[in-house]
Amino acid sequence: MALLPSIHSPADLKRLPLSALPDLCGELRDAICNQVSRSGGHLAPNLGVVELTVAMHYVFDFGHDRLLFDVGHQCYTHKLLTGRQALLPNLRQRGGMAGFPDPSESPYDLFMVGHAGTAISTAVGVARGDERSGEAWSPGNQAGRRVVSIVGDASIVNGVAMEGLNNCGTLRRQFLVILNDNGMSIAPPQGAISRYFDRLRISRPYSDFKRAARDLASQVPGGEAATELYHRIGESGKALFTHDAWFSHFGLVPVGPIDGHDLRVLTEYLGELRSLPRPALLHVKTVKGKGFDFAESDATSFHSPAAFTLERIGNQACRVEISSGGRSFTAAAGEALAKLMERDPRVVACTAAMPDGTGLTKVLDRFPDRAWDTGICESHAMDMMAGLAKAGSRPFFAVYSTFLQRAFDQAFQEVSLQGLAVRLLLDRAGFVGGDGAVHHGFCDIALLAPLPQACLMAAMDEPSLAAAMQFMAEYDQGLSALRYPREKVDARFTGEPCPPFELGRARALRISPAPDVAVLGLGPMALTAMDAASEVADRHSVAVWDARFAKPVDGELIESLLLRQVPIITVEDHGATGGFGSLVLAEAHRRGLDTRLITVLGAPERWIGHGSRSEQLAETGLDLASIVAAIERAARSRASQHR
Repeated sequence: MALLPSIHSPADLKRLPLSALPDLCGELRDAICNQVSRSGGHLAPNLGVVELTVAMHYVFDFGHDRLLFDVGHQCYTHKLLTGRQALLPNLRQRGGMAGFPDPSESPYDLFMVGHAGTAISTAVGVARGDERSGEAWSPGNQAGRRVVSIVGDASIVNGVAMEGLNNCGTLRRQFLVILNDNGMSIAPPQGAISRYFDRLRISRPYSDFKRAARDLASQVPGGEAATELYHRIGESGKALFTHDAWFSHFGLVPVGPIDGHDLRVLTEYLGELRSLPRPALLHVKTVKGKGFDFAESDATSFHSPAAFTLERIGNQACRVEISSGGRSFTAAAGEALAKLMERDPRVVACTAAMPDGTGLTKVLDRFPDRAWDTGICESHAMDMMAGLAKAGSRPFFAVYSTFLQRAFDQAFQEVSLQGLAVRLLLDRAGFVGGDGAVHHGFCDIALLAPLPQACLMAAMDEPSLAAAMQFMAEYDQGLSALRYPREKVDARFTGEPCPPFELGRARALRISPAPDVAVLGLGPMALTAMDAASEVADRHSVAVWDARFAKPVDGELIESLLLRQVPIITVEDHGATGGFGSLVLAEAHRRGLDTRLITVLGAPERWIGHGSRSEQLAETGLDLASIVAAIERAARSRASQHR
């Protein structure tokens, strides 16, 4: 008899005997894999934490206690155990389960999170807040709230995570950090700390832990509390204090590593650490993609796959085929960058833990001495690129638009303020579909536009992407950025020559000597504008430009149109506040032109939920029908003024 349908809350889970939990974990894995195969989503990270999540909910009461996820893409089991099974069939779709924790779905989710490194710091804040209100658990307040944060081995090296660790050791209360160590980020994790974890996993035998345990119990921060724990958890547990544990220097009682797929071991140690009145870190060893050979053997490809076909023999997956769907901007950017590096030995590149997601995997393989994966360290990556620029290289930093936000200070201080030419390839610009609000790239222009000499561009298709990157390679006046969406490239202009990029010059796509309306589209929105112009061709003459530059905008084009009283519509999948349209308005105002003739179409000031990218564009008035309607309004307004 299936167990998962009977789990409506963690209270139902706690009624099961420990012996039943492995069967439940198998059902959870099947449910997750079956759904992700239909809708896409984060597969391998979720498969890897099934036992850990079940054990956490079996031991703690997160309806009362505090659970904070780092990144949050590993939360599917947590959601299925907390009353959200009915939402799973529409995972990452409108009306379905969000792919990340979401407080609007359930009180079991404390924060909406999608960026790495944040859980320890927010957990410290929650822990201090509960202390202030008298709600913190302590030996004298058994009804209080406990605090647990779960962090990956790649996330914990993030600068914010280090700051959180530096502060959590000053707490004088229960506080548990669970280090989910699977030896993977999206790709293999980078850096010295990762190598430290590797040595700990590979070269430290159980007997070494056991011999060191008695001395360590009195040495680790926590003093009497650690000694008490040493006596309480028995001989087998004593071996789990590491003699030279790096985390002890942060003031945490370090325990582990333990097997993150052994439910008996997990529940035993979580049960004991639950009542330790000091900050502790439990090092848990897991396998990313656990339970399915195809995901375990290729955890990078199955980190967040699109829908895929899963063929089975009995209960075993025997063949998996990930859906394709055409050539992506990401793949095109990776190939264009590789060609630049072939032509120019000064070009170097980096990514921050996203070699697959930014298309740099082949670049890293082909140019190992000129391309780097820094791990989840966007701020460091930006500063490293600044140093390379200072030393005479031409650096490209490939980063998701949403993750650029983490490195803005460095873009300001170490790049722009120094007059250095660092080049940003902003993948996933605009709306990103199923990942939702945590990953939308809607403020990169607003962030970067105030920086002097910043040159901000967008690519509408693959030829324009390659042309823009060639322009960037030669732009040495300051920071430059090229934005492009999580989309397939449109091939309609592929057979035509693509004119080279000229600073601040738009490209005419549809010419009219006396247009009723002019549309300036940024990036792929220019192609949607072309479709809209065709829709109204029997009623209105519409000229369309690929804007190419959000900064500097094409001021001469804007002036020529407005002096002829031609209404301008700007279209962008960026926030309307501070975006391309705002910069067009500012340029028109600077030139003393009538800004009332300008209509700005962009993302509104509200959070846009998960769903398909087409749904998100429709919701925000950026789809074909909305642009057609805007053209009709502008044409009617112009006609009425000329009567």
